[in-house]
Amino acid sequence: MSNGAPVRGLTVYVTVACLVLMLPIVIVIILAFGDQGYVKFPPTSLSLRWFAVFFGDSRWQHALWTSVLIAIIACVIATALGFFAAYAFVRSDIRAKKLLLSFMLLPIIIPNVITAIAMYFMAGRLGLVGNVFWIGLCHAVVALPIVLLILLSSLQGVDLNLERAALSLGCSRFGVFTKVVIPLAFPGILSSALFAFLASFDELIISLFLAGVRSETLPVRIWNSLHLQVEPVIAAVSAFLIGVTGVVLLLDAFMRQVRLARLASNSNDR
Repeated sequence: MSNGAPVRGLTVYVTVACLVLMLPIVIVIILAFGDQGYVKFPPTSLSLRWFAVFFGDSRWQHALWTSVLIAIIACVIATALGFFAAYAFVRSDIRAKKLLLSFMLLPIIIPNVITAIAMYFMAGRLGLVGNVFWIGLCHAVVALPIVLLILLSSLQGVDLNLERAALSLGCSRFGVFTKVVIPLAFPGILSSALFAFLASFDELIISLFLAGVRSETLPVRIWNSLHLQVEPVIAAVSAFLIGVTGVVLLLDAFMRQVRLARLASNSNDR
């Protein structure tokens, strides 16, 4: 009985904290459906007017597709490099493994503004400011630690004996990768790819330094619009970004369930 009060108190505290954190998100979503020509909460009437403006404006659409293209580039590079790095960390006996892992996790530790300044000076010397592929590559640097941490956990669940059995039966190393390792680790690979895409899609600071006029991303477009005028369409764009984040998190939760079910099935087979 004595433990009941602290547990209830903790439950109430967590519930209130979650509601407070969600309140700004709810307000932005409600504002996105307002019909006024200015930002007002609560809106007097509801409509899809500002979503129509967002999807019908060529400048917003150019920023959206630029963000998608950059996020795909960052996702592919970060996932590929993160997979091979995680596999090397899990399977090999590399000297100074902890030091190398710490080095690869540096983008999480170093503030983004410092990373962005360094990337900007390098891009300026190479004439790559506004280059979409360069921005995607820089976003991949920030997304790589997230991919690495997810895949380290995923690849540790792949039984080494299965790889040895495949090799003993005449399978090549490439065949082991494509027929054993990748299928077993696929939920983790997809989960890491989704988070890499999301990390790039929502990145603002690095994009502010590198985008220029030619490659304005959606977060940069929002930033510039807020400096000039607080348009109601910004609420619609923000709600769209919240929706994209929610979809990615739901997909990740689904893949997490698939991975847990696969691990449980493997343990039962043993």
